[in-house]
Amino acid sequence: MKARFLAAVAALAVAFSGLTGVAHAESNGGVRIMPLGDSITEGTGVPGGYRIGLWQRLAAGRYTNDFVGSQFNGPGSLWDHDHEGHPGWRIDQIDANVTGWLRTYTPRSVLLHVGTNDVLQNYNVAGAPGRLSTLLDHITAAAPAADVFVAQLIPIGWASGDAAVRTFNNALPGIVQSKVSAGKHVHLVDMHSAVSAADLADGVHPNAGGYDKMAAVWYGALRSVPGSIGNPHVATAALTGFGADPAN
Repeated sequence: MKARFLAAVAALAVAFSGLTGVAHAESNGGVRIMPLGDSITEGTGVPGGYRIGLWQRLAAGRYTNDFVGSQFNGPGSLWDHDHEGHPGWRIDQIDANVTGWLRTYTPRSVLLHVGTNDVLQNYNVAGAPGRLSTLLDHITAAAPAADVFVAQLIPIGWASGDAAVRTFNNALPGIVQSKVSAGKHVHLVDMHSAVSAADLADGVHPNAGGYDKMAAVWYGALRSVPGSIGNPHVATAALTGFGADPAN
């Protein structure tokens, strides 16, 4: 059973529709947000993933934001397709590249959901929390003014996989608190309880409804931290797809 799930993961990592490729540097001059992680950030199965619902909520709230990253995918209705989601990547692989990405794209906020592939690949799972802690140190060193939102992983659809996810997630509050105590702008986000196994299309990646649940959690987390997405625009007329009056 697990082999079938892993085969589905590999297939979905390369077989998706929609716009895709290297980032086209779409920008509306808004507050910069970097969606960072693996295929769940990229939106495997539903190109654009949670970024679709998050963008819609930001626009409806009249926030002006700019998704940033070296990758690019999603439907035409997603006005900003940039992100830093890499299918199949583990924590250490994200860590090996993150300093360069942060220096290039200078995000104001980072949305981090990573560790699922450490579990799926059985890659020193016991050491995964420590690798995440090191990754956070590198993120906060490269972007000390950024708010970093760290998600507890969404479920995996079989018992042994989700048990490993829960063990990983249980380590995150202490890790995040240690960064906060050191003066870092790091915030814990409970994503696991927002998504159920019924929301997973293949046992790993959410379906459209599951991704939208993630979007709602990210949006709530961002709104809870002043400055992380700027302030809503007051203008009510001539709203564009970027969520603000173009004169502002």
